[in-house]
Amino acid sequence: MIKIDNTTARHLWLASLGLSDAPGGPLDVAMIVRKLGYVQLDTINILTRAHHHILWSRNQKYRETHLGPAMKPRREIFEHFTHDACVLPMEFLPIWTRQFERKADKLGKSSWYSGMSNENERAEIRARIQHEGALSTHDFDSQNTRKGEGWSRPPHKLALDYMWYAGELATCHRRGFTKVYDLAERVYPDELRKQSLADDQRLDWLCKQALQRLIFANPGEIQRFWDAASAAEIRDWLTTARPEAAEYQGADGSWHKSYITPKIEHLISSLKEPAKRMRLLSPFDPLIRDRARLKRLFGFDYRIEIFVPQAKRIWGYYVYPLLEGDRFVGRIEARADRKTGILTVQNLWSETGVRWGTGRMDRLHAELKRVMRLCDCQKIVWQTEHSASQPPAGAV
Repeated sequence: MIKIDNTTARHLWLASLGLSDAPGGPLDVAMIVRKLGYVQLDTINILTRAHHHILWSRNQKYRETHLGPAMKPRREIFEHFTHDACVLPMEFLPIWTRQFERKADKLGKSSWYSGMSNENERAEIRARIQHEGALSTHDFDSQNTRKGEGWSRPPHKLALDYMWYAGELATCHRRGFTKVYDLAERVYPDELRKQSLADDQRLDWLCKQALQRLIFANPGEIQRFWDAASAAEIRDWLTTARPEAAEYQGADGSWHKSYITPKIEHLISSLKEPAKRMRLLSPFDPLIRDRARLKRLFGFDYRIEIFVPQAKRIWGYYVYPLLEGDRFVGRIEARADRKTGILTVQNLWSETGVRWGTGRMDRLHAELKRVMRLCDCQKIVWQTEHSASQPPAGAV
């Protein structure tokens, strides 16, 4: 059985995620999405929205205006749902029909979505889009009769959601962060939309592609990667496909059983030392998303605290992890104000046992200057004391 030491495991995972080499070269948004499998979308805008940040971390020529054209007019990517809203490569569409079917079935059985299950209302919405062209939720005016019930929605919003999840409608483009819906047949290329694959083919592809990107993974990690199959379906696939097993070493020295991609020995032999630069990562970055895997591999205990009451937060509302090479060295709380052109550093914390000398502080300053260009800022203001040789006040 192959045994992968912790350093090698970290380097394999970082290389797979495009976080090993310096983030330069020709910019190809669709290629980055393809390499990662998907890029999560999120509305919160502190420095920049998560999807922009994730793409920028792989190529720092990226700017916020580069994502939209990959969806329209080029149709290289499409929007749908893995564990959350995301963009995926358009060529994945024949596989992703499985997710359309799963979501339609789940929502059709949900009492919470019962307000959208009126076929007549959905037919009216479809007819309007057919006649008027792509529309957003703001183009409809049905009233929410279930206010006060948490995540309640007006009937038209529920219907639009259902039709989008089911693949009947597709995101044509976005206005700001608002989805604009069109008929799926007017967004998805016919040659992809009309492909029909057996379900076992689709499941096999999902599992193999998840393992290819994860490099090594347990069944739960394979299942959570796309969140497009049940745990039982993953177990059945493992029994049938029988991928090779291995063990990898965690940051604490413990060993963990996993399955590995067939190309792992070639990947290990071609590994390079990760670039020593400092990287300020999005809390929604694929490296960060699976918190349990992150902690096992890097010993980095992280959670995003946007849903944690302020009095109970350990760090802050939106705190960014700092990765240096293959090690997390700190966390930073920063905010960009495009109107004033100011990037404010509110807090900076060192990870336990990490010393912040001149070189490390210089690498952070270099990364912050790169962040400034992404955020259209011209000045950095520190609200916490710092120097080249000492971590700022409040660091741990």
